Amino acid sequence: MTAEHDLVRARMAASQLYVDHGDGLERLEAERARAKEVLYDLAHTRPSAVEDRDRLLRDLLGSAGERIWVEPPFAASYGSHTHVGDDFYANFNLVLVDDVEIRIGDRVMVAPNVTITTTGHPVDPELRHGGAQFSAPVTIEDDVWIGSNVVVLPGVVIGVGSVIGAGSVVTKNVPPGVVAVGNPCRVLRTIGAEDASFAYRHPGTLEVPASTS
Repeated sequence: MTAEHDLVRARMAASQLYVDHGDGLERLEAERARAKEVLYDLAHTRPSAVEDRDRLLRDLLGSAGERIWVEPPFAASYGSHTHVGDDFYANFNLVLVDDVEIRIGDRVMVAPNVTITTTGHPVDPELRHGGAQFSAPVTIEDDVWIGSNVVVLPGVVIGVGSVIGAGSVVTKNVPPGVVAVGNPCRVLRTIGAEDASFAYRHPGTLEVPASTS
């Protein structure tokens, strides 16, 4: 490793601005290139090749528990910075921007078109010159369900057992045991005893008022 590599890694860990390409950063570039190769192989496995898909997924991720499944297509920056627990399921189009650690607990379910990103860019355009960015780890604790089209932003912790409603943009920590929705995502309610007995709540039909003409 080079001094440049060590400095960038330190800045990444401290959530400071850094640029992740250039002289002395060949190892970072090689790690991202390796992830692309593994993801390519994963994307081109046949649906029936379950053992091959499981092997490739475990080869990509930093660590993985038992009974994990990710539906293709699937994208990751490094893959090796993501750690998932047992019984992890992710539906189509999961995107992991894991420049630093993403930690996902047991029995987490992820709906289609979800992005979990540890990395962003500064607001001031001059600070973005050269591709400067920052990173902060994301933690998703046990028994979380993330709905379709959710974006989880850098530094967020989602607490045990919580549900993130479809289309939410999670900009701040979500406490355990709640339903949180919206952009920006906010707590809607606590998960309670009424949720222990499932009944589908139909949204109903749109009532069109009678014409006054």
